[in-house]
Amino acid sequence: MDNHEEKKKTFYIAVGSGEILEPADMLGNFEFEIRATDEECDQLQELFEESQEANDDTIARAMIMAREYHLDKENDAADYYLTQIYRKLHELGTPETRKHIEKMDVL
Repeated sequence: MDNHEEKKKTFYIAVGSGEILEPADMLGNFEFEIRATDEECDQLQELFEESQEANDDTIARAMIMAREYHLDKENDAADYYLTQIYRKLHELGTPETRKHIEKMDVL
């Protein structure tokens, strides 16, 4: 095992709520298991935050203007960040996580 691999820890991810849980925090539900360094986990957290901001913008616009989702190019940002989250989860995921994401056909 190289030094990079030694720094990796197990985290559990709940995409819907944007949570990254450590084994000691396992009171919540999770969808994916990953092995990541603290830096990689921080990168994933940043993607969750960007995704939340994009979703908040989408919701605000939807409440103000009655636009259909597929006609609103600003929604592309929300879709982009969600795809980036799944790419990062696939990259860091256990074999089971990678297989599950591949079956979801979101990449």
